[in-house]
Amino acid sequence: MLSLHLTRLLALLAAGVAAVSAPAQQGDGTQERIRTNVFKPAKVNATPDRIAAVKLPKGFKASVFASGLKNARIVVVAPDGTVYLSRRDQGDVLMLKDADGDGRADGPPVKVASRPGAHGLAVHDGKLYLATVKEIFVAPIQPGGTLGAVEMIVGDLPDAGQHANRTIAFGPDDMLYISVGSTCNACNESNPENATLLRASADGKSRTIFATGLRNTIGFAWHPATGELWGMDHGIDFLGDEVQPEELNRIEAGRQYGWPHVWGAGEFNPQSTPVGDIGKAQWKALSTPMAMGYTAHAAPMQMVFYPGGSFPAEYTGDAFVTMRGSWNRSPASGYEIVRIRFSNGAPQRFEPFATGFLTDGGRTHIARPVGLAVAKDGALLMADDANGLIYRIAYTGAASGTTGAAAAMPPDGPMKAQTSRGLGVPLAKDRDETRTGTRTGSTMTVSSVSFAPGAAMPLKHSEYADGISAHLQWSAVPDAKSYAIVMEDPDAKPIAPFVHWVAWNIPAGTLMLPEGLQEQPRLTDPDGMLQGRTSRGSSGWYGPRPPVGDPPHHYHFQVFALDSTLEVQPGADRDTLLAAMKGHVLAKGELVGEFQQTVKPLK
Repeated sequence: MLSLHLTRLLALLAAGVAAVSAPAQQGDGTQERIRTNVFKPAKVNATPDRIAAVKLPKGFKASVFASGLKNARIVVVAPDGTVYLSRRDQGDVLMLKDADGDGRADGPPVKVASRPGAHGLAVHDGKLYLATVKEIFVAPIQPGGTLGAVEMIVGDLPDAGQHANRTIAFGPDDMLYISVGSTCNACNESNPENATLLRASADGKSRTIFATGLRNTIGFAWHPATGELWGMDHGIDFLGDEVQPEELNRIEAGRQYGWPHVWGAGEFNPQSTPVGDIGKAQWKALSTPMAMGYTAHAAPMQMVFYPGGSFPAEYTGDAFVTMRGSWNRSPASGYEIVRIRFSNGAPQRFEPFATGFLTDGGRTHIARPVGLAVAKDGALLMADDANGLIYRIAYTGAASGTTGAAAAMPPDGPMKAQTSRGLGVPLAKDRDETRTGTRTGSTMTVSSVSFAPGAAMPLKHSEYADGISAHLQWSAVPDAKSYAIVMEDPDAKPIAPFVHWVAWNIPAGTLMLPEGLQEQPRLTDPDGMLQGRTSRGSSGWYGPRPPVGDPPHHYHFQVFALDSTLEVQPGADRDTLLAAMKGHVLAKGELVGEFQQTVKPLK
């Protein structure tokens, strides 16, 4: 065991030095001594005696479903009971079956797909979906469980860095949810899709950022009764043995969950500094606290809700999470399966379910639990990526009154309600919130050196190329105290109008914005200008990205002169901004540009 003593001391810098999105930290006076440990229990063989010593609640039994699997990671089960397993280090997907129902896989596994870095798996509508670091593939499931041709449908997920393990699952809204971890322990990410949960169409042609501030939410699932989405996020390392807890979050569209600057119920991370002169107290106000916390560094992995089946009825609606185990804590934590008790759709407490994978007083381990799925017969299947086993945990006590696992999809109401807000509404300039009343001179002139009114926008402003914001200028309005901008595309589908840019509190003396603005919630040039959430889910400019082959889309740059600055938090969405603008609009104007993409990108 290696004990490390870390001191964080950030000296205050000279006044007027602005924070930027580079990795370098600006001083804020933080001084904190942190004691942290590196302890990696040694792996030992999973002998029959050691497996028999695994502790479970009364009436449950653990057995080996399959062995010799090496780096066994994510497990999913098809409706017919076929088991699929990803192996990241081997870069493939294995198929296993238990046709005779004896609780063990029939013969050796069959390799059905090979892709470097294969990890996340999902079964949906007769197809198997596979995620690598930067790609998502899909293949039809053939009779017998093998796969047809494997097709790439997404090729541009962010780079990985520290957290390369993408996981995927289909929600009750038939959309594909993709967990993309952070590139680092705690930093300001340059790609807004890192440290997020993404939401994509089943064909991969469109995707948005569903939620942010999630360091590495490998395990997430929908409650079978409520349809709400829950996930377990990995806490920050090197803050101490007991800090930070692993977070259980109720994940909702548009929410920000704290990382990298705030953790848990609102504690500050001393290692990081927000960009754009945003203080940590303000970042906390922008963040949603965790619902509950679990032992620090336990490393939550795959998560499933028990839908009902062969387990006793009291387990229905509870969640199970594999905890792969710590390396940054002494004594070690994790190396187990935990149960999260729910009541009326709300989490109540964590409790141990399967323990004993740590052996010899915590000095060694026989398993690092990763994959977790409910088998067709209602048993749990747990993949161990250390000794390469799949464990089967079955209930052998008195019958619960049902057999097999319930297959009903959770209700889709929460997901559809959260993701339909702001759709099917008029453009901002035509909404009641932006009326100018009877004021004279209420029209502004808006122009750009990048393109003429009604003309095509240069490729560099689109997300198919540089993705930089366009130059924009407007006429001065007497008595204006600030300006705001909303850029929308009414031609987009299914999100219409699609919000590409939201900005406000632009200083009254600023009548021009250069191209290539920073894509962050608060700017320091122009100082104090705030930017909000686009329909993509990121803050700042998001350029045109119409589907290849669509007719030209029209992009409406709408500029508003206001009689005040607005008390609206950075990162707010368009509707929040417009509600605050109501009654304060002195004048408005717009510039419309077009963009069309005719050539399909390579990835």
